[in-house]
Amino acid sequence: MSTVGTSTGALMVVAAMWGALTGALLPRAAHRFAVPSGEPWRDRCPAGHPIRGWLGGARCGECARSSAYRDSPSAPYRHTTPLLPATVTALVCAALAAATGTRPELAVWLLLAPAGVLLAVVDLRVRRLPDPLTLPLAAAALALLGLSALLPEHAGHWPTALCGALALGAGYFVLFLINPAGMGFGDVKLAVGVGAVLGWYGWPTVLLGTFVGFLLGALYGGTLVVVRRANRKSAIPFGPFLLAGALAGLLIGAYTA
Repeated sequence: MSTVGTSTGALMVVAAMWGALTGALLPRAAHRFAVPSGEPWRDRCPAGHPIRGWLGGARCGECARSSAYRDSPSAPYRHTTPLLPATVTALVCAALAAATGTRPELAVWLLLAPAGVLLAVVDLRVRRLPDPLTLPLAAAALALLGLSALLPEHAGHWPTALCGALALGAGYFVLFLINPAGMGFGDVKLAVGVGAVLGWYGWPTVLLGTFVGFLLGALYGGTLVVVRRANRKSAIPFGPFLLAGALAGLLIGAYTA
């Protein structure tokens, strides 16, 4: 095995470990953020115990210590499987490491990946993309990519990342104005961050990631219509597909850069 192949494999392992660790901390935040629009963030577990902090596993500390709840179905946070976010985040981080290599922007992708997984989980549950996640994601993407642009061996272009953020955000805002029932304003805010990360590798990557996101969303919606679980006017959580398109664009953009 070549030295390059060995270093890439080691980098993927480290990235996967980072993804597994950070993904394992997402269930508590997912539980707290997964509330319908207009409601305050959850501050108690399903058993009624106060929740301390935002990061952590899928079991309330009080429930874990109480024999009455230790084996109860209500002890873990509702709809939360701790292994799933950790596995997904690990796979995403490993794929990004394989495509990006040792270029400095990899650190940015690894820092943003857990937030993207968390956003997808929350949107799938309650069709909501919380402002405390979407807005900092966009700001962090632009700030961190600006720092990466100052380092040697980077493969992107920060001004295009900024323009991509503005362009994709504006495009989604127009769609929101045209059809607010089908496009939430949270998608518009998320599009700003997605446009930034896609724009780092240029306009073809922005177009590719955007197309893949809409394609996946259309396939999902069409499938729901075919199996009669939705109709043509039903709203779907578009955030996960927007993020999946961003991941596809990043992987291809990083690999070809």
